[in-house]
Amino acid sequence: MLNTRALSAQIIYAVLDEQKSLTACIAQLPKDLSASQKGQIQDFCYGCLRQFPKLNRLINQLCHTKLKPELNQLRYLLAIGIYQLLDEKAAEHAAIDETVEASKQIGLYAFTNMINAILREFQRERETLVLDNPQDVQATHPNWLVKQLKQAYPKSFKKIIAANLQQAPMWLRINQQLYADAQDYYALLQQADISFSADKKNPHSIKLAAPTAVDKLPNFFDGACTVQDAAAQNAARLLQPQDGERILDACAAPGGKTTHILELAPKAQVDALDIEVERLERVEQNLERLNQQAHIIAGDASEPQQWWDGILYDRILLDAPCSATGVIRRHPDILYLRREDDIQQLAQLQQKILKQMWQILKPSGTLVYATCSVLPQENKQQISQFLAQTSDAELQSIFASDTAADPGWQILPNQQNMDGFYYAVLKKQA
Repeated sequence: MLNTRALSAQIIYAVLDEQKSLTACIAQLPKDLSASQKGQIQDFCYGCLRQFPKLNRLINQLCHTKLKPELNQLRYLLAIGIYQLLDEKAAEHAAIDETVEASKQIGLYAFTNMINAILREFQRERETLVLDNPQDVQATHPNWLVKQLKQAYPKSFKKIIAANLQQAPMWLRINQQLYADAQDYYALLQQADISFSADKKNPHSIKLAAPTAVDKLPNFFDGACTVQDAAAQNAARLLQPQDGERILDACAAPGGKTTHILELAPKAQVDALDIEVERLERVEQNLERLNQQAHIIAGDASEPQQWWDGILYDRILLDAPCSATGVIRRHPDILYLRREDDIQQLAQLQQKILKQMWQILKPSGTLVYATCSVLPQENKQQISQFLAQTSDAELQSIFASDTAADPGWQILPNQQNMDGFYYAVLKKQA
């Protein structure tokens, strides 16, 4: 089997050169890898993608010949080696030897001496190299995205860019049906020697001090908790589901919000809709793990006539398809895969879905519009336009400052350790 560095270089190549999803590539890793091997691959891939401009600059400084594009796998192997050498906790000899071995495993036999020489030169010269250059940080983000962030957030765009390059924390949502008093689950975590901090406003929402494998979490497979960022946990809370109501979770996969709705209203009739059949399997798995039931529908939210049964919904959660620019710290491949012209196309799709969802909402019903984006075109501008065009739509204030001209709640990456998210709550007049 290929070692973790060889596998990581192949995944980075798939993302950067073949424009494939990092999440999809990680999911296709060999099944017989150990948890520690998978963890190391994730560390290499996520870390190298977050720091690639810096690592690439160092490679160019150390390389005495220009590496041609057809040698990009070699470039990515060097990036992995330097990334590990930058980690003071890593064993330097292993970082070098295993990277050289990885080059053999993927057929780069002619470059083993070169890889060894470059990594050892970095080891010797690191004190004289410019390891941190402010330009590296901004270079991680495509120019069009920097421009849009600067325009939307002139005072904080640099903080957003920096936050996007940090490792995201691991948040848990404690199952309120099993642990009405969150303190009961806190005690289990303490017994398992898992450190955490709790959200003061939402005691069932906790942040782990360090990422932890789910099989180490007490009673995880019995539904005790769900891995879900604190920002995403606001979706079901803002929806305020009630028992007996008919509720639609549109664009539901992988099911974190569906299961949260059912934790808050276990007797609600919940439909979980998603256009991607494969991802609906994750919804089913999450429902089963939490011993919940929902009606799963494979369908397009922009075309409800294809799947809707004609009965209006009391509440709809629309987690709309978006640029995902608020969750770059969890998905660094977004920096390399997203294109500027995607934004307008996504905004048009969001507008279409929002109008269609409004048609199947009861009078006096509630719709929560959500995205994991930080771009106003997908968020505040989208809702302002919808309110102006929809006579029976009324904005429900999340905060006192919430107005039709400046609607909703924009969470920026790393605010209160949360992902970037946007929410607006809309009420349909009777």
